[in-house]
Amino acid sequence: MQEIDNIIQTYLKELSYEPILTMLAKTSSGKKLRSKLLLSIAGESKEAYNLCAIIELIHLASLLHDDIIDESDLRRGAKSINAEFGAKNALMLGDILYSKAFYELSKQEKNIAQNLSNAVCKLAIGELMDVDLSKKFNENKDAYLTMIYHKTAVLIEASAKCGAMLAKLDEEAFGAYGKNLGLAFQIVDDVLDITSDEATLGKPSLSDFKEGKTTLAYIYLYEISNENDKEKLKNLFKKDLNEEEKAWLKQQFTEKNVIEKSIIEAKRYGNLSLEAIKKYKNEKLETIVKALIDRNF
Repeated sequence: MQEIDNIIQTYLKELSYEPILTMLAKTSSGKKLRSKLLLSIAGESKEAYNLCAIIELIHLASLLHDDIIDESDLRRGAKSINAEFGAKNALMLGDILYSKAFYELSKQEKNIAQNLSNAVCKLAIGELMDVDLSKKFNENKDAYLTMIYHKTAVLIEASAKCGAMLAKLDEEAFGAYGKNLGLAFQIVDDVLDITSDEATLGKPSLSDFKEGKTTLAYIYLYEISNENDKEKLKNLFKKDLNEEEKAWLKQQFTEKNVIEKSIIEAKRYGNLSLEAIKKYKNEKLETIVKALIDRNF
């Protein structure tokens, strides 16, 4: 993945403004899931690496804007850019990364540029959906799934499709792989917010609920709770929970098996992603899915 980071550095050095690189140095490059997918499908080439760098710029820009919207102080265990440099700087850095990504994307083939551009548009819509859903406790599973498709899965889907385009493979099949992997990925991430500790998460556990995110486990919990517990759950929404309230929530999750139910849903999407590309027998892509869904929660 170092080659991708080198290309990103080259792209941003071309802008000749040192504060961009200073702020970028404070970001975490993450695991580059989208790049790994693309390279696992298309193989390694200069064209593929350049496209990976564009996708990573887009992904990073979206995270910068997401942290501003959520007023997050932490990102992957370190201070977020908005916490370190202020929301205005984080916003403009995100805009710069998006703009540079689109400039480099304009040099790509038309079908690839259109695929990624459309995905970024949907991604922004996903952010709007997330903001809208955060206004009140969301009981609607379909609304949640639509939102996470736009906010998370769509860029993973587009990355897989781009890989297929470069390799001249069935882009719809690989797109289905990416879409279902993306849905599984977000459901797993949402479960981990509940089941993992702060040291593992890099942020306090149950922080999604405090930020106004009614993730799948909360929706399932609401569906099977009695009226008193439903009301209590709604009253805890977006609240800074004390230890007693956290303990009650975790007890409810355990007693009503909603974590297991959420994991089953994530595994269902993971299996759909594998089914979409089974004829290609791509071990790297299969390993990515299995590492995501066959784990301890």
